[in-house]
Amino acid sequence: MKSIISVQTKKDSVNIKIEEETTQKQVLQALKKKLTELKKLYQEDTTPIYITGKTLKNEEMEQIQELIKKVIPVEVKFDTPKILGLHGIKKTFSKEIATSETKFHRGSLRSGQKIEYEGSLVILGDVNAGAEVLAGENIVVLGILRGMAHAGAKGNKEAIIAAASIESVQIRIADIVKEIEKNEIQNEIKTCAYVNEKAEVVLE
Repeated sequence: MKSIISVQTKKDSVNIKIEEETTQKQVLQALKKKLTELKKLYQEDTTPIYITGKTLKNEEMEQIQELIKKVIPVEVKFDTPKILGLHGIKKTFSKEIATSETKFHRGSLRSGQKIEYEGSLVILGDVNAGAEVLAGENIVVLGILRGMAHAGAKGNKEAIIAAASIESVQIRIADIVKEIEKNEIQNEIKTCAYVNEKAEVVLE
C-alpha cells in the first residue's frame, strides 16, 4: 500500500507529496504524524515546504497550511493553482462528479461579467454573449447560454454543460474546445454538451 504522504528533503526546500486517491481526512491525519518528524529538521531552519501531488481545493489548502504552521512556522507553497482560469490550469484529473459542491448564481450574466467556482455552477438566468462561466465541475444554465462556458476547468472530462438552449460561439470541457457553427444550433435546440469516447465535445 502506498504511503499517503511522502517527504523529500532538498537543499532549498522540503517537498511533501500527497497521493491523489486520498481523502482530506486521511491527508490531515497522516500529515500530523509526519510533522512530528519534520519538526526536528526545523529547529534552526526556515526552509519552505512545497506541497505537491494531489489536486487540492482552496479550503483543503488552507487547512493543510494552517496545520503545518501550527507546528512549524515556515512558508508553505502549493503546486495546485488557487484560481481557476483558462491559462492557469496545468493539472488534469478525473473523478466522479455526480454529486459535487454547487454554487447558485441568481440572475443573468451580462457581457463582460465572469463567474468561476471550483465545484459545479448553476446560473438562475441567461449567460449573455461576452460573459464567461468557469467551473471545476458541471455548469447548468437555467436560461440561454450565449457566452463562453468552461466546465471541468481543472481537467475533468466527465463534466457536462447544460442549458435551456446552448447558443455559444465556443464552449470548453476540460482542455477540449468546441467551436459551434451557426448551422449546428439553427435547426434544433441543443441543451447538453459532454465529452464522448473519442475525446470530442458533443452537443445534443
